[in-house]
Amino acid sequence: METLILARHAESECSARGIVNGDPRSGDCPLSERGEKEARALGRSLTGREIDLYVTSEFARTQQTERIALGGRELPWLELAELNDIRVGAFEGGALDLYVTWAHENAPEERPPGGGESRAEAAARFVRGFRIVLARPERTILVVTHGLAVSFLREAIAGSAPRARHVPVPYARPFEYSAAELARALELLEVWLEDPRWIAP
Repeated sequence: METLILARHAESECSARGIVNGDPRSGDCPLSERGEKEARALGRSLTGREIDLYVTSEFARTQQTERIALGGRELPWLELAELNDIRVGAFEGGALDLYVTWAHENAPEERPPGGGESRAEAAARFVRGFRIVLARPERTILVVTHGLAVSFLREAIAGSAPRARHVPVPYARPFEYSAAELARALELLEVWLEDPRWIAP
């Protein structure tokens, strides 16, 4: 890989209703009408760009965003479970605000009740996923994933370890990074994962 184009998926019906969905098998959650417009806008921003591979998580909202944005381009596709959204345990299907409040009040290695995934575990998984992307032979790769994965990576590219409270990531907006920037960010996250602690806001 030489260039990464990274985006969060467009708004989904779950997002629009404030419902948390961290399990790709837990029901249908397609893009909202607004999300479809956002995905088309993402596509317009990529007009004329050569893209050699597109990557999504297992979630329908990432795949639908990608299909709409690419507008029928015939491209190789790679689905990576490593880039799935965080598993939220007992919060699944409930109010997003409740999960976010819990997450802000707990340490990186704390798992939510009901068999969820800690944010440190999710970060380690994201690192594995982006390592797969970085090692790909294609030159320009479009990755559509989830807000938390984008937040962790953007913070690391800016030279910051993760924070308990992330700056919200806009839907379907592309961010472009070089292979060198991605490699440095992953190294920073790997060091943080040896002793994960939130840095001050």
